[in-house]
Amino acid sequence: MKVTSVKCITVHPGWRKNWIFVKIETDAGIHGWGEAYSQYDRDPSVVAHVEQLGRYLVGRDPFQIKHFTQIAFDDYAARRGSLEFYSALSGIEAAMWDVVGKATGQPVYNLLGGPVRDKIKVYANGWYYKMTGADDYARAAQRVVQQGFTAIKMDPISGPWRNYITREQANYSVRVLKAVRDAVGPDVEILLDLHRRLSPMHAIELADRYAEFNPYYFEEPCMWENVEALADIKDKVKLPVVTGEAIYAKAGFRPIFQHNAADIINPDVASCGGILELKEIAAMAEPYYVAVSPHNYNSTTVALAATVHASAMMPNFVITEYFLPFVELGLECCPGMLQPKDGYIDLPTAPGLGIDLDEEALARHPGQQFPLRDLRRIGDEGP
Repeated sequence: MKVTSVKCITVHPGWRKNWIFVKIETDAGIHGWGEAYSQYDRDPSVVAHVEQLGRYLVGRDPFQIKHFTQIAFDDYAARRGSLEFYSALSGIEAAMWDVVGKATGQPVYNLLGGPVRDKIKVYANGWYYKMTGADDYARAAQRVVQQGFTAIKMDPISGPWRNYITREQANYSVRVLKAVRDAVGPDVEILLDLHRRLSPMHAIELADRYAEFNPYYFEEPCMWENVEALADIKDKVKLPVVTGEAIYAKAGFRPIFQHNAADIINPDVASCGGILELKEIAAMAEPYYVAVSPHNYNSTTVALAATVHASAMMPNFVITEYFLPFVELGLECCPGMLQPKDGYIDLPTAPGLGIDLDEEALARHPGQQFPLRDLRRIGDEGP
């Protein structure tokens, strides 16, 4: 069996970013789907990488996944990675696994050692955007819990992403977290995402103030590139520290483990290098007693399915991400989309990733150029 084409399809879900799907076709009549991570304004460069890298997959055996991902880094990228490269590679890699699973009649997780669990715990995200006060957060959180979710994630800090925040921002974030905890009760897990925005002094102070509300974890308090600073935060706070969504491939995670800089890592299957790379990153984390909570700011279709297959094989998996604003279009484009029940997704049993996409539905929502965002100017910055 040989790959005959690699096609890239962008879809606009009506919220924040375009989805980027990869379709591989073969001379055996078997096709596979993958999904590449995207961000608004950066998706054209990811698509360009899919198209250029895909040229080198045509004519190759789709079973040779490990070899292709290695030569993609060594020979195509000249050993210089980036968000765009790894996102494109991840989408192609997942589509190759989908082909292989369909060709062998097996779910992908069976081809990589078999599952260690039969369902995957998820948390809801995307529910708190455009909230303007603590009461708004509280009401929105209640609505999510009423849908059956037992874990929710939020960023309680207002304002732009800067290393230093005001006392007003810090106090506001505490009020928001308290309101949400009071609204959902003690048994719902609240995951906190700081989006790499804080200096260590603010991260440590806020973690201490947040602790009374018993958050599940404290995600990306600062940029991971200063791994010593991240390790210092982890050493000084009581909350479990998470990092990894902006780290790519196994080599990127090595210093995190060496410096004991995280309790939990959150690589994204659509940007870390793919399903096998995510599994191998998780295996690296095991002897360091580091858990894995895969990031999944992607559609609730292909990337979610890829995440579920990878998570099924991790002894150190704890929870993964489910983006509520993407559900409606996901159901339209993917009739067999995986959906949570009581906070869990059952493992799919169909071959490959266990889902398929409706290309006619995708075509009804073509990717769009985003309008210029209101990026801050000098006069907008504080003292």
